[in-house]
Amino acid sequence: MNLTSTLRDKTSSRRRLFARRGARVVLFALAATFAIAARWTSAYGQRRDHLTAQEAELVRDNQELDRRIEVFIKAADRRFAIINGLPQPTPKKVRKDDPDWGEPPKGTHAELLGDVADILDEAITNIDDVVRRDEKNSLIHKALRKLATAANGYMNQLAMLKDKTQNEDELAVIERAFDNAKEIAAAGNKLPANEPEPPPTDKKKKKP
Repeated sequence: MNLTSTLRDKTSSRRRLFARRGARVVLFALAATFAIAARWTSAYGQRRDHLTAQEAELVRDNQELDRRIEVFIKAADRRFAIINGLPQPTPKKVRKDDPDWGEPPKGTHAELLGDVADILDEAITNIDDVVRRDEKNSLIHKALRKLATAANGYMNQLAMLKDKTQNEDELAVIERAFDNAKEIAAAGNKLPANEPEPPPTDKKKKKP
């Protein structure tokens, strides 16, 4: 075998080696891409319900805005209680018409905090919907005051939780929940002071 043939064979072998290495790099890149995509789908594709079945039922039952907002506040409070190590037992109904809250919500801290963020978001949406339909509705300010008071407390709790964790998932949902609470608190600060309280709504009354 002459020198030219030897060099040609070595060049050919080197090209095949680089081709195999290149294919291996592509395969690793594809595998990493699929792994990230699978993790994204697992985390966000199968979105969990932010309310339990019983909580969602209470939202539907309470058609008056201020009563519905009270349900959202209670639902968020339940999750903060669990996160803070104060799990709430299933409340026993004293009277027949007492609300049935069902079993306490379950989940990791990140999941429960994500629930809080989504609950606040849904509460904002409910108030916005009423404003669009009837901006003179006397219950708008009443509901917003209640929600803003709760939101101020939530911001304090979220700030403390942020200082206690380094979990990236928890930090992400804490930031989202804090932003929603901050938006609510800012809206509440714009309400007129010393506004007369509208008459209480009938718990049993439902909109058609």
